Amino acid sequence: MDEVLFLNPVFKEKIWGGQELKKFDYDLPKGDIGECWAISGHAHGTNTVANGTFVGQTVAQLWATQRSLFDDMPGDRFPLLTKILDAEASLSVQVHPGDAYAAEHANDLGKTECWYIIDAKPGAYLIFGHHAKTKAEFETMVQNGQWDALLRKQSVKKGDFVYVPSGTVHALNAGIIALESQQSSDTTYRLYDYDRVDATTGKKRELHLQDAYNVTQIPFAPVAANTTTQKAGASTLITLVSEPVSEYFNVYHWLIKDKVDFNKQYPFTLVSVLDGQGTLTIDQQTYPLHKGQHFILTAYAKHWTLDGDLDCIASVPGKA
Repeated sequence: MDEVLFLNPVFKEKIWGGQELKKFDYDLPKGDIGECWAISGHAHGTNTVANGTFVGQTVAQLWATQRSLFDDMPGDRFPLLTKILDAEASLSVQVHPGDAYAAEHANDLGKTECWYIIDAKPGAYLIFGHHAKTKAEFETMVQNGQWDALLRKQSVKKGDFVYVPSGTVHALNAGIIALESQQSSDTTYRLYDYDRVDATTGKKRELHLQDAYNVTQIPFAPVAANTTTQKAGASTLITLVSEPVSEYFNVYHWLIKDKVDFNKQYPFTLVSVLDGQGTLTIDQQTYPLHKGQHFILTAYAKHWTLDGDLDCIASVPGKA
């Protein structure tokens, strides 16, 4: 059975996107491309397999019919989603629901996510949280458009990491490219969209104020990711976030400078190559790696080796 599944990316045009994802050597379609859905089994954008036994099949199909690839992990849908986001303009100020609310109102998973900042222009910042102390104060400030007083801003630079649990008011702002690791969900409640008009519809994009009021954490309390670092020869292996902080996923940053051996610890592993060149070796089979690739190490990959000069983000499912 296949040990590694290389995936074809899915691109999404967004009002806030651009063409910066070309830096990953993608053949981007024309338009304002805001998202690369890199590893996904979600119905709104599931990737196809580019190699091996299952070439042309989607991640969603494999989850439904070849569950042994994922160690027979339970669940009615592939649990994780990896994206790369190009915020040429600011994203809407938004909030995501937790599992219970999403199941009841959207037939979706909740959306806890996190960002690794691949690049950020000078002065770039996030919206991350808010200053309201009570639900009544929060709603009043939203209705009065007191955005400068309400929204909490956080400066970011290349290499930063931000953990964003469901219920957190947030937005990527202009000038940021980020890799997003998240639950496999596409449910977003917009609070504010800068009164922008969609070029296709000629109308302002829909807001979802009542849902946002229902799910926002008030008062805001940021959750520390508790990032840790270890050396493996000349390489550096960073745990960006893990259990018990995150119940949905563990996320790692692998800076490979020479040969590093890994052993399977989780049902499967998602890997994105952000930069560099190198190789992946599994049971005598060696695959060339380069920036912009995304792949799943399936349950059949018991041991693997990365070699070369590689900058990778990896994620694995949590216990939720």
